[in-house]
Amino acid sequence: MRGCLLLLLLAAPAFAAAPLVVIDPGHGGEQVGASGPEGLIEKNLALAIAKKVKAQLEKELAATVVLTRDRDALVHLSERVLAANKKRPDLFISIHANSMPTAQQRRLNQGIETYFLSAAASGEEAKKVAARENAELGSQPQGASGDTLSFILADLQRSETHVDSSRLAYSIHEQLISETGAQDRGVQQAPFYVLMGLEAPAVLVEVGFVSHPEEAKQLVDPEYQGKLARAITAGVKSFLVQLEARDGPSMRSRKSE
Repeated sequence: MRGCLLLLLLAAPAFAAAPLVVIDPGHGGEQVGASGPEGLIEKNLALAIAKKVKAQLEKELAATVVLTRDRDALVHLSERVLAANKKRPDLFISIHANSMPTAQQRRLNQGIETYFLSAAASGEEAKKVAARENAELGSQPQGASGDTLSFILADLQRSETHVDSSRLAYSIHEQLISETGAQDRGVQQAPFYVLMGLEAPAVLVEVGFVSHPEEAKQLVDPEYQGKLARAITAGVKSFLVQLEARDGPSMRSRKSE
């Protein structure tokens, strides 16, 4: 499986123009996110992995990569969306980590999930994940959250972007499972605020459970983080190949016209 991923990266075509990708490390500042054993917290893990994804995308795809935060700082969800749209990116990838509340659930639940936007969650667990990641809305500047349902419905009306978000999610998820051997928790849909209003294909990746004793050890391992970065890059590359086959010149060249 590793060999297939390396072949995919090495065979990367020269795109008409380098893609611009926004990587969003979840949480930051006072918003620490999920927590695990031995002081592991989501905000630090997400930033470490995001930086590795950035380096890998730049190396393998000559991509221009922008992070919504490059240090431990609070960036409100609405500000992440606005900043991303100002860059007019080709893709948006938000990186997070999962957690479970009870001791039994922490022992049992592990694996990777990849999400794209939907007005309704694809299951009860997906609904809970979205609720947890959206909890930061309580710290938004007054009036920033807006009408959540209206945001979602407006996004879903941009049917091509929504379909492409689904394709991006499946492309990245397939590579993540293949490269890491992690438990496959599937591609899901949920109403994540950070995916609302984005004017580009957008996904949210839950890279694993910081609450699972063994998976938490993997997630802090730089070598394993490298696997995640390579897999996400391979998924992006596969998605861009699909788009070029369908649409011709790259999105960047069309946007600059």
